[in-house]
Amino acid sequence: MKKPIVIVTRRLPEVVETRMKELFDVRLNTDDHRMSAAELAQAVAEADVLVPTVTDVIDRAILESATPHFKLIANFGSGTDHIDVAFAQSRGITVTNTPDVLTEDTAEMTMALLLSVPRRLIEGDRLVRAGKWEGWGPTTMLGSRVSGKRLGIIGMGRIGQAVAERARGFGMSIHYHNRRRLHPSVEDALEATYWDELDQMLPRMDVISIHCPGTPQTHHLLNRRRLELMRPTSYLVNTARGSVIDEDALLELLATRRIAGAALDVFQNEPAVDPRFVALDNVVLMPHLGAATFEARHEMGQKVLIDIKTFVDGHRPPDRVLPNL
Repeated sequence: MKKPIVIVTRRLPEVVETRMKELFDVRLNTDDHRMSAAELAQAVAEADVLVPTVTDVIDRAILESATPHFKLIANFGSGTDHIDVAFAQSRGITVTNTPDVLTEDTAEMTMALLLSVPRRLIEGDRLVRAGKWEGWGPTTMLGSRVSGKRLGIIGMGRIGQAVAERARGFGMSIHYHNRRRLHPSVEDALEATYWDELDQMLPRMDVISIHCPGTPQTHHLLNRRRLELMRPTSYLVNTARGSVIDEDALLELLATRRIAGAALDVFQNEPAVDPRFVALDNVVLMPHLGAATFEARHEMGQKVLIDIKTFVDGHRPPDRVLPNL
Protein backbone atom coordinates (compact mmCIF):
# COMPACT_ATOMS: atom_id res chain seq x y z
CA MET A 1 0.00 0.00 0.00
CA LYS A 2 1.05 3.55 -0.71
CA LYS A 3 2.15 5.32 2.46
CA PRO A 4 -0.19 8.16 3.51
CA ILE A 5 1.14 11.69 3.15
CA VAL A 6 1.52 13.22 6.61
CA ILE A 7 2.36 16.92 6.97
CA VAL A 8 3.69 18.08 10.35
CA THR A 9 3.35 21.80 11.05
CA ARG A 10 6.14 22.20 13.66
CA ARG A 11 9.31 20.42 14.77
CA LEU A 12 8.60 17.43 17.03
CA PRO A 13 11.03 15.41 19.16
CA GLU A 14 13.58 13.72 16.90
CA VAL A 15 12.57 10.20 17.94
CA VAL A 16 8.96 10.96 16.98
CA GLU A 17 9.88 12.45 13.61
CA THR A 18 12.15 9.49 12.87
CA ARG A 19 9.41 6.96 13.59
CA MET A 20 6.99 8.96 11.42
CA LYS A 21 9.48 8.79 8.56
CA GLU A 22 9.61 5.01 8.95
CA LEU A 23 5.83 4.61 8.89
CA PHE A 24 4.52 7.34 6.60
CA ASP A 25 5.37 9.66 3.71
CA VAL A 26 6.16 12.60 6.00
CA ARG A 27 6.76 16.26 5.19
CA LEU A 28 8.52 17.86 8.16
CA ASN A 29 8.78 21.54 9.07
CA THR A 30 12.57 21.55 9.28
CA ASP A 31 12.98 25.24 10.20
CA ASP A 32 10.11 25.11 12.73
CA HIS A 33 8.45 28.29 11.42
CA ARG A 34 4.83 29.01 12.26
CA MET A 35 2.86 28.12 9.15
CA SER A 36 0.73 30.81 7.57
CA ALA A 37 -2.94 30.32 6.73
CA ALA A 38 -1.95 29.90 3.08
CA GLU A 39 0.56 27.19 3.99
CA LEU A 40 -2.00 25.37 6.13
CA ALA A 41 -4.54 25.52 3.31
CA GLN A 42 -1.94 24.09 0.93
CA ALA A 43 -1.13 21.37 3.45
CA VAL A 44 -4.72 20.10 3.70
CA ALA A 45 -4.91 20.18 -0.09
CA GLU A 46 -1.86 17.89 -0.39
CA ALA A 47 -1.93 15.68 2.70
CA ASP A 48 -3.89 12.67 3.83
CA VAL A 49 -3.09 13.55 7.46
CA LEU A 50 -2.19 16.85 9.13
CA VAL A 51 -0.35 17.02 12.47
CA PRO A 52 -0.95 20.56 13.79
CA THR A 53 -0.19 22.12 17.17
CA VAL A 54 -1.90 24.70 19.35
CA THR A 55 -0.36 27.53 17.30
CA ASP A 56 -2.17 26.42 14.11
CA VAL A 57 -5.71 27.68 13.58
CA ILE A 58 -7.51 25.05 11.53
CA ASP A 59 -10.79 26.83 10.84
CA ARG A 60 -13.51 26.43 8.24
CA ALA A 61 -11.63 28.55 5.70
CA ILE A 62 -8.63 26.22 5.93
CA LEU A 63 -10.70 23.05 5.83
CA GLU A 64 -12.57 24.19 2.73
CA SER A 65 -9.26 23.77 0.88
CA ALA A 66 -9.10 20.08 1.82
CA THR A 67 -9.29 17.47 -0.92
CA PRO A 68 -11.38 14.28 -0.55
CA HIS A 69 -8.30 12.23 0.42
CA PHE A 70 -7.61 14.46 3.45
CA LYS A 71 -9.19 12.47 6.29
CA LEU A 72 -7.37 13.02 9.60
CA ILE A 73 -6.20 15.88 11.82
CA ALA A 74 -3.94 14.30 14.46
CA ASN A 75 -3.46 17.21 16.82
CA PHE A 76 -0.21 17.36 18.82
CA GLY A 77 -1.80 18.61 22.04
CA SER A 78 -4.85 18.05 24.18
CA GLY A 79 -6.77 21.27 23.49
CA THR A 80 -8.70 21.47 20.23
CA ASP A 81 -10.23 24.96 20.48
CA HIS A 82 -8.01 26.02 17.54
CA ILE A 83 -9.71 23.43 15.30
CA ASP A 84 -13.25 23.64 13.90
CA VAL A 85 -14.04 20.09 14.95
CA ALA A 86 -17.72 20.30 13.97
CA PHE A 87 -16.99 21.44 10.42
CA ALA A 88 -14.24 18.85 10.09
CA GLN A 89 -16.68 16.11 11.06
CA SER A 90 -19.23 17.43 8.55
CA ARG A 91 -16.57 16.98 5.86
CA GLY A 92 -15.78 13.43 6.97
CA ILE A 93 -12.50 14.46 8.60
CA THR A 94 -11.58 12.79 11.90
CA VAL A 95 -9.87 14.84 14.64
CA THR A 96 -7.71 13.33 17.39
CA ASN A 97 -5.74 14.82 20.27
CA THR A 98 -3.31 13.74 22.99
CA PRO A 99 -5.24 13.61 26.29
CA ASP A 100 -4.03 12.38 29.68
CA VAL A 101 -0.41 13.34 28.92
CA LEU A 102 -0.20 16.91 30.19
CA THR A 103 -1.80 16.47 33.61
CA GLU A 104 1.26 16.09 35.82
CA ASP A 105 3.36 18.66 33.99
CA THR A 106 0.65 21.32 33.98
CA ALA A 107 -0.12 20.69 37.65
CA GLU A 108 3.57 21.11 38.50
CA MET A 109 3.74 24.38 36.57
CA THR A 110 0.60 25.60 38.30
CA MET A 111 2.15 25.02 41.71
CA ALA A 112 5.34 26.80 40.64
CA LEU A 113 3.32 29.81 39.53
CA LEU A 114 1.08 29.65 42.58
CA LEU A 115 4.16 30.04 44.77
CA SER A 116 5.98 32.53 42.58
CA VAL A 117 3.71 35.56 42.99
CA PRO A 118 2.85 35.49 46.72
CA ARG A 119 6.52 34.79 47.57
CA ARG A 120 7.76 37.36 45.02
CA LEU A 121 10.26 34.94 43.50
CA ILE A 122 10.70 36.72 40.16
CA GLU A 123 11.05 40.11 41.84
CA GLY A 124 13.74 38.68 44.12
CA ASP A 125 15.61 37.15 41.20
CA ARG A 126 15.61 40.47 39.34
CA LEU A 127 16.83 42.31 42.44
CA VAL A 128 19.82 40.00 42.83
CA ARG A 129 20.69 40.01 39.12
CA ALA A 130 20.56 43.81 39.03
CA GLY A 131 23.06 43.98 41.91
CA LYS A 132 20.59 45.94 44.03
CA TRP A 133 20.22 43.50 46.91
CA GLU A 134 21.63 45.09 50.04
CA GLY A 135 21.32 42.08 52.31
CA TRP A 136 18.71 40.51 54.55
CA GLY A 137 16.30 42.76 56.41
CA PRO A 138 13.31 42.05 58.65
CA THR A 139 10.93 43.92 56.32
CA THR A 140 12.67 43.24 52.99
CA MET A 141 10.66 41.67 50.13
CA LEU A 142 7.84 40.44 52.34
CA GLY A 143 5.33 38.18 50.63
CA SER A 144 2.46 35.94 51.67
CA ARG A 145 2.50 32.27 52.67
CA VAL A 146 0.19 29.87 50.88
CA SER A 147 -0.18 27.41 53.76
CA GLY A 148 -3.56 27.81 55.38
CA LYS A 149 -4.98 29.72 52.41
CA ARG A 150 -8.06 28.83 50.35
CA LEU A 151 -7.47 27.72 46.77
CA GLY A 152 -10.40 28.05 44.38
CA ILE A 153 -10.06 25.80 41.31
CA ILE A 154 -12.13 26.59 38.22
CA GLY A 155 -12.43 23.36 36.26
CA MET A 156 -11.94 20.19 38.32
CA GLY A 157 -10.93 17.74 35.62
CA ARG A 158 -7.73 15.70 35.65
CA ILE A 159 -5.46 18.75 35.87
CA GLY A 160 -7.59 20.52 38.45
CA GLN A 161 -7.59 17.42 40.64
CA ALA A 162 -3.82 17.00 40.25
CA VAL A 163 -3.37 20.61 41.38
CA ALA A 164 -5.67 20.00 44.35
CA GLU A 165 -3.59 16.99 45.44
CA ARG A 166 -0.40 19.03 45.36
CA ALA A 167 -1.94 22.08 47.01
CA ARG A 168 -3.16 19.96 49.90
CA GLY A 169 0.48 19.03 50.49
CA PHE A 170 1.19 22.73 50.93
CA GLY A 171 -1.53 22.99 53.57
CA MET A 172 -4.09 24.74 51.37
CA SER A 173 -7.85 24.39 51.70
CA ILE A 174 -9.38 23.14 48.42
CA HIS A 175 -12.51 24.63 46.87
CA TYR A 176 -13.77 24.22 43.33
CA HIS A 177 -16.35 25.20 40.73
CA ASN A 178 -17.15 22.78 37.92
CA ARG A 179 -19.94 22.12 35.45
CA ARG A 180 -20.59 18.85 37.26
CA ARG A 181 -19.95 18.06 40.87
CA LEU A 182 -17.35 15.39 41.56
CA HIS A 183 -18.30 12.02 43.00
CA PRO A 184 -18.43 12.22 46.82
CA SER A 185 -15.53 9.77 47.10
CA VAL A 186 -13.31 12.08 45.01
CA GLU A 187 -14.42 15.12 47.00
CA ASP A 188 -13.62 13.31 50.24
CA ALA A 189 -10.19 12.21 49.02
CA LEU A 190 -9.30 15.78 48.05
CA GLU A 191 -11.11 17.30 51.04
CA ALA A 192 -12.66 19.63 48.48
CA THR A 193 -15.61 21.99 48.90
CA TYR A 194 -17.92 22.39 45.88
CA TRP A 195 -19.46 25.71 44.83
CA ASP A 196 -22.21 25.51 42.23
CA GLU A 197 -22.09 29.31 41.82
CA LEU A 198 -18.75 30.74 40.69
CA ASP A 199 -19.80 34.19 41.90
CA GLN A 200 -20.11 32.85 45.44
CA MET A 201 -16.70 31.16 45.41
CA LEU A 202 -14.60 34.01 44.01
CA PRO A 203 -14.83 36.51 46.90
CA ARG A 204 -13.98 33.84 49.48
CA MET A 205 -10.72 32.57 47.95
CA ASP A 206 -7.10 33.61 48.49
CA VAL A 207 -5.93 32.06 45.20
CA ILE A 208 -7.90 31.29 42.03
CA SER A 209 -6.46 28.74 39.59
CA ILE A 210 -8.01 28.22 36.15
CA HIS A 211 -8.19 24.74 34.60
CA CYS A 212 -11.21 24.82 32.27
CA PRO A 213 -10.94 24.45 28.48
CA GLY A 214 -11.11 27.35 26.07
CA THR A 215 -14.56 27.19 24.48
CA PRO A 216 -17.20 29.74 23.44
CA GLN A 217 -18.90 29.01 26.77
CA THR A 218 -15.78 29.85 28.80
CA HIS A 219 -14.71 32.88 26.76
CA HIS A 220 -14.16 35.69 29.31
CA LEU A 221 -15.65 33.51 32.02
CA LEU A 222 -13.66 35.75 34.33
CA ASN A 223 -15.00 39.03 33.03
CA ARG A 224 -14.70 42.41 34.74
CA ARG A 225 -17.66 41.81 37.03
CA ARG A 226 -16.32 38.49 38.26
CA LEU A 227 -12.74 39.70 38.59
CA GLU A 228 -13.99 42.54 40.76
CA LEU A 229 -15.45 39.93 43.12
CA MET A 230 -11.96 38.75 44.02
CA ARG A 231 -10.29 39.98 47.20
CA PRO A 232 -7.67 42.75 46.99
CA THR A 233 -5.30 40.29 48.72
CA SER A 234 -6.00 37.41 46.30
CA TYR A 235 -3.96 35.98 43.45
CA LEU A 236 -4.90 34.57 40.04
CA VAL A 237 -3.11 31.73 38.23
CA ASN A 238 -3.88 30.67 34.66
CA THR A 239 -2.32 27.65 32.95
CA ALA A 240 -5.43 26.83 30.87
CA ARG A 241 -6.38 29.23 28.07
CA GLY A 242 -5.92 32.99 27.85
CA SER A 243 -9.41 33.49 26.43
CA VAL A 244 -10.97 32.58 29.79
CA ILE A 245 -9.90 35.97 31.24
CA ASP A 246 -10.85 39.49 30.16
CA GLU A 247 -7.28 40.75 29.97
CA ASP A 248 -8.20 44.45 29.82
CA ALA A 249 -10.13 44.14 33.07
CA LEU A 250 -7.40 42.09 34.72
CA LEU A 251 -4.74 44.64 33.77
CA GLU A 252 -6.70 47.46 35.32
CA LEU A 253 -7.33 45.57 38.54
CA LEU A 254 -3.69 44.53 38.85
CA ALA A 255 -2.41 48.04 38.15
CA THR A 256 -4.66 49.51 40.83
CA ARG A 257 -3.90 46.63 43.26
CA ARG A 258 -7.53 45.59 43.49
CA ILE A 259 -6.09 42.11 42.85
CA ALA A 260 -2.78 41.42 44.58
CA GLY A 261 -1.10 39.59 41.73
CA ALA A 262 -1.32 37.11 38.86
CA ALA A 263 0.78 34.38 37.27
CA LEU A 264 0.00 33.69 33.61
CA ASP A 265 1.29 30.92 31.37
CA VAL A 266 -1.23 31.61 28.60
CA PHE A 267 -2.51 34.73 26.88
CA GLN A 268 -5.51 35.69 24.80
CA ASN A 269 -3.53 36.56 21.67
CA GLU A 270 -0.36 34.55 22.22
CA PRO A 271 2.41 34.68 21.28
CA ALA A 272 1.56 38.40 21.51
CA VAL A 273 1.54 39.58 25.13
CA ASP A 274 -0.05 42.88 26.10
CA PRO A 275 2.91 45.17 26.97
CA ARG A 276 0.96 46.50 29.95
CA PHE A 277 1.55 43.15 31.67
CA VAL A 278 5.30 43.54 31.24
CA ALA A 279 5.25 46.86 33.05
CA LEU A 280 3.66 45.39 36.20
CA ASP A 281 5.79 44.00 39.04
CA ASN A 282 2.94 41.93 40.52
CA VAL A 283 2.62 39.63 37.50
CA VAL A 284 4.67 36.57 36.52
CA LEU A 285 4.65 35.88 32.78
CA MET A 286 5.58 32.50 31.28
CA PRO A 287 5.80 31.52 27.56
CA HIS A 288 3.21 28.69 27.65
CA LEU A 289 5.46 26.25 29.51
CA GLY A 290 2.72 24.22 31.19
CA ALA A 291 3.56 20.95 29.45
CA ALA A 292 7.05 21.84 28.24
CA THR A 293 8.88 18.75 29.48
CA PHE A 294 10.82 16.16 27.51
CA GLU A 295 8.58 13.45 28.94
CA ALA A 296 5.34 15.13 27.90
CA ARG A 297 6.48 15.88 24.36
CA HIS A 298 7.60 12.30 23.79
CA GLU A 299 4.35 10.88 25.16
CA MET A 300 2.32 13.28 23.00
CA GLY A 301 4.27 12.14 19.96
CA GLN A 302 3.61 8.50 20.75
CA LYS A 303 -0.12 9.18 20.97
CA VAL A 304 -0.07 10.96 17.61
CA LEU A 305 1.75 7.99 16.04
CA ILE A 306 -0.75 5.51 17.47
CA ASP A 307 -3.73 7.58 16.33
CA ILE A 308 -2.40 7.90 12.77
CA LYS A 309 -1.38 4.25 12.48
CA THR A 310 -4.70 3.04 13.87
CA PHE A 311 -6.63 5.31 11.50
CA VAL A 312 -4.73 4.35 8.33
CA ASP A 313 -5.14 0.68 9.27
CA GLY A 314 -8.89 1.19 9.05
CA HIS A 315 -9.77 1.39 12.74
CA ARG A 316 -11.18 4.13 14.95
CA PRO A 317 -8.27 5.98 16.61
CA PRO A 318 -8.29 5.82 20.41
CA ASP A 319 -8.16 9.60 20.92
CA ARG A 320 -10.93 10.72 18.58
CA VAL A 321 -12.42 14.12 19.43
CA LEU A 322 -16.13 14.78 18.95
CA PRO A 323 -17.56 18.28 18.46
CA ASN A 324 -19.21 20.12 21.33
CA LEU A 325 -22.77 20.41 20.07
